Amino acid sequence: MFLIFGSDTLATRIARWLGKRHRVRMIGLAESIQSIDGVEIVALPTEMDLAEMPLPDIAPTAVLIFEEIICDDEPVKMLRNYWQNTPVLTTFPLNGAELISIEDLTASAIESRLESLERREGAMEILQYLRSRENKTAAIFCHDNPDPDALASAYGIQYLCQDLSIDAKIYHGGMIEHQQNKAMVNDLDLELRRLILGWEVEDIISSVDIIIFVDFHKAGANNILPEHCQPHVILDHHHLEHPVAADVAFIRNEFAATSSLVASLLMHSEITMTEDVSTALAFGIKTDTLGFTRSFNAVDLRALSWLNAWASIDRLRKFETPPRSMEVLQSFAIALNNLSIVDGIIYAPIENMTDRDSLSQIADFLLQTEGVESVFTFGARRQKIILSARTKSEDIHLGKSLSQTFPDGMAGGHKQVAGGQIPFTFLDSEIENEAISRMHEHLKKLFGGLAIE
Repeated sequence: MFLIFGSDTLATRIARWLGKRHRVRMIGLAESIQSIDGVEIVALPTEMDLAEMPLPDIAPTAVLIFEEIICDDEPVKMLRNYWQNTPVLTTFPLNGAELISIEDLTASAIESRLESLERREGAMEILQYLRSRENKTAAIFCHDNPDPDALASAYGIQYLCQDLSIDAKIYHGGMIEHQQNKAMVNDLDLELRRLILGWEVEDIISSVDIIIFVDFHKAGANNILPEHCQPHVILDHHHLEHPVAADVAFIRNEFAATSSLVASLLMHSEITMTEDVSTALAFGIKTDTLGFTRSFNAVDLRALSWLNAWASIDRLRKFETPPRSMEVLQSFAIALNNLSIVDGIIYAPIENMTDRDSLSQIADFLLQTEGVESVFTFGARRQKIILSARTKSEDIHLGKSLSQTFPDGMAGGHKQVAGGQIPFTFLDSEIENEAISRMHEHLKKLFGGLAIE
């Protein structure tokens, strides 16, 4: 139960809210206290000592003091005589109690409400834009080597476009090699087109009515698009360092995954959801939050709760535990044989890498090593060093550190999860083994001692 002293507007509102969930006793002056459904009301003729008041027989979950109606010199000390471990909260300075700042609470509530309105406005702007382009064509672009969050987000937007009579197709550069990604694509029968040549990209850009960026916001940065490509629509949750040019952009970094953002968009659209789309988006959220352990917050939880009505738990498990290929197993063996540990950091170069997405699996596996704070796995592919990075340290931001060191979209990511594709030419090398070696030394110099903020 909760015990409330006072009956002002705030006390009454809190009592009414608590009374819907818990037992509540409210003690206040008879001249101002009101009857509240579900709340025990105690009306006092005047202020009095605590010993004279009808207090509950059991220890309250918390005591809240909103008005000075207790006459004891040290009311908190007196309360401790009754309930030694019960928290005492108050809206005015009172020795021994936890002070609740009304100004802070009000500002926080207003900020939360305004952010909610901003998200709603952003979603409605995207929906209004797409609804005005009925019977048009759209190209939905993922970043290179799309992960589950990018794939699910693109799939969700394609589904929305189809509902609005827009012919939308999904494109990506790079490969889909990670076993989880393959399992997801195969199970959902996603129709994706991989682009390799520049003229293919230019042909698509020039032939469609709407260009949509999903899970990225800059052309040419870890994607196959030319830098001059200007999108009509951007949907992304990554931190925005520079203004973007687009007809409409829904970029909100309070979402831990673009899949959460797309789910929020679909919520506002009132579209009829399917198991396929919901399961894909739920998996996108789960993977981009590392199983709901990284940056997962209220907006992601709301999106996931909404998706849960349609998502298939059995299919989510199927995506998470696909069979591991022999190529990935070989990469694991090479990484374990080559790794070195310096100051709590594992560096795991992989020679003759056959599966680039094995890097992330190896990095996740090695991060669980006792005494290890960070992991860097890297190997060569098509004249580039492919990098996957993980950290448990709070002292660095991997994404920012890598993006500052390797500009123009060569590397970047989140605080604890990042990656990159660094051309051999940037490392002043043309030979694979030499490029791997130089990358190894470069990372040691950059992250040695985890000194970078």
